Amino acid sequence: MRKLIMWNVITLDGYFEGEKNWDLSFHGLIWGKELEEFSLTQLRSADMLVFGAKTYQGMADYWTSAPEDEGEVAKFMNELPKLACSTTLMNADWKNTTITKDAVGEVSKLKKEGSGDMFVFGSGILSGSFMKAGLFDEYRICIAPIFLGKGRHLFLDGIPNQELKLIETKPLSTGGVILTYIP
Repeated sequence: MRKLIMWNVITLDGYFEGEKNWDLSFHGLIWGKELEEFSLTQLRSADMLVFGAKTYQGMADYWTSAPEDEGEVAKFMNELPKLACSTTLMNADWKNTTITKDAVGEVSKLKKEGSGDMFVFGSGILSGSFMKAGLFDEYRICIAPIFLGKGRHLFLDGIPNQELKLIETKPLSTGGVILTYIP
């Protein structure tokens, strides 16, 4: 059975995006060899990536024309199967993409069909839907050592109360910390 895992980078004050769409400049504070290796380990365990419509479009735009220094990460991002969850997206040009209008139903079904990990990157609204449905098996959050003061929070109002168990803490030499929780 597949696991559904949330992977996100947030600021110390809880933002996963700055004031403008795709303002992820704070990611540069934590990026380095350690996080690159962690990212590759995650991608090697993945057999599917899951995105909401806005994140899908942004990721597709970036990864299909990624700089050469993105190397192995770009290869995984472009080759892995992807599920774009959207009621409005009509076509998906990014390689190996399927579109679903019923995100919760489709992911519930897909979790039973495979053995690799399914990762949700970004996709705050979609993640909220998965949280309400109790679909996440693991949360991996990297805290960037910065207060943004403004932007878009990852965890929106209305998510259910859920206690989590910390199973791993991984400090990075850049000052970031990766926290891994399970329900």
